[in-house]
Amino acid sequence: MNALLPRPRSSPAPGAVHVPGWLDLDRQRELVAACREWARGPVPMRHTRLPRGGVMSVQTVCVGWHWRPYAYSRTAPDVNGARVAAFPSWLAELGRAAVADAYQDPAAGASYAPDTALVNFYDGAAAMGMHQDKDERANAPVVSLSIGDTCVFRFGNPDTRTRPYTDVLLESGDLFVFGGPSRYAYHGVPKVHPGTADPATGLTAGRLNLTLRTTGLPG
Repeated sequence: MNALLPRPRSSPAPGAVHVPGWLDLDRQRELVAACREWARGPVPMRHTRLPRGGVMSVQTVCVGWHWRPYAYSRTAPDVNGARVAAFPSWLAELGRAAVADAYQDPAAGASYAPDTALVNFYDGAAAMGMHQDKDERANAPVVSLSIGDTCVFRFGNPDTRTRPYTDVLLESGDLFVFGGPSRYAYHGVPKVHPGTADPATGLTAGRLNLTLRTTGLPG
């Protein structure tokens, strides 16, 4: 978190790439404004309730498809029954640019076709346990964008929630892409560092994480 020290891109696992500072301030502000609009509805941001009765500490709003454990739908039967906001073409273009840059492969970017985004908001006390993103029917990479407070992102392996894993500091503007052999790697956020957000992003506290995915679902 020292701005004087360079943060080189890295690959903590095959198919997983961390690109520090990928989003400039203007794009971060645009994304914060868009997330605020989505958070108001038509399906508002909420704490997702898990099947066994637990409630996630992060708050989530969905775009394109509504996610609930462990399925996608166009409407949100677990919230208010409304249809979720449409997935905008500009966000798909951003996802394609992210994949092309992360993998340094224009063809990989051109073929990327995300159709949903999960937007998670972490306050200073929120965390995310180790889990796999496996409710999609497509094996396309997941694109993760971070804005606001720095977090510890724990990136593991496809076989177990435990070690081996790598802890990566994700700062505001960072890009993380995981696909290929790491598409179903367990990952989580054990800690957020409150007070590290740059107010210039338009987010004065907390962390926004946008994850773009390809559901593989028809329609």
